[in-house]
Amino acid sequence: MGQVQGKVAIVTGGASGIGEACAELLAREGASVVVTDIDDIRGGAVADRITAAGGKAQFRHQDVSEERAWPAIIAAAERQFGGLHIMVANAGIGVLGLVADMSLADWRRQMAVNLDGVFLSVKHAIPAMRRAGGGSIVIISSVAGLRGSAGFGAYCASKGGVRLFAKAAAMECAAARDNIRVNTVHPGVIDTPIWTRMPGTNANPHDIAKLAVPLGVAGTAEDIANGVLYLASDASRHMTGAELVIDGGMTGGTMPRR
Repeated sequence: MGQVQGKVAIVTGGASGIGEACAELLAREGASVVVTDIDDIRGGAVADRITAAGGKAQFRHQDVSEERAWPAIIAAAERQFGGLHIMVANAGIGVLGLVADMSLADWRRQMAVNLDGVFLSVKHAIPAMRRAGGGSIVIISSVAGLRGSAGFGAYCASKGGVRLFAKAAAMECAAARDNIRVNTVHPGVIDTPIWTRMPGTNANPHDIAKLAVPLGVAGTAEDIANGVLYLASDASRHMTGAELVIDGGMTGGTMPRR
């Protein structure tokens, strides 16, 4: 317990799935958490549960792709809890479709949330973390940011984009000697609500895992939250510009046929 005691975190897309698990785990480990999402009901419920369990949290409505809202989110963390030390850039959507069939509007919607939203998270977190004396930025990418997959072209582009963006931001912060680290987490098939929210698929993550995941099972949101906690804590103080892959072996190689 207490791996991030006294730190202040913002978790975007914190109303469900990986974001929800990250917010709750960081709070249990001692962080004060600002949960943001476009889903006010579920996001508010996450913050309420954290508070009821004795933690510190507040919910703020936010569309991460809208820059005008970002200064107020940062100010809320600093005003309510005294600073900003952890940014979990988790908010994301999945828009599926073959490249030749996808509309430009759908492509841009995917980039607005998954790529622009991460850019804005990092852009606005860095000055606040410098005021706080340093911090850790954890960006949720995907195995789709490491390899291609048919029908996931826009999603792969967005997740691959944040992977390299994180490395560039990490090098900028390292050069500035500002004690800010930037790393990415790459989940594989995880049992979260994103599967039911992706237009064009009725995929069951457990069925997919049986075919595509060497360990044979889908991961949980808590599996990813544990990795985020490590990167957010001082235990990973010598990691920046790195990729933490939590995918049940999907990127490890090819399984022999049974």
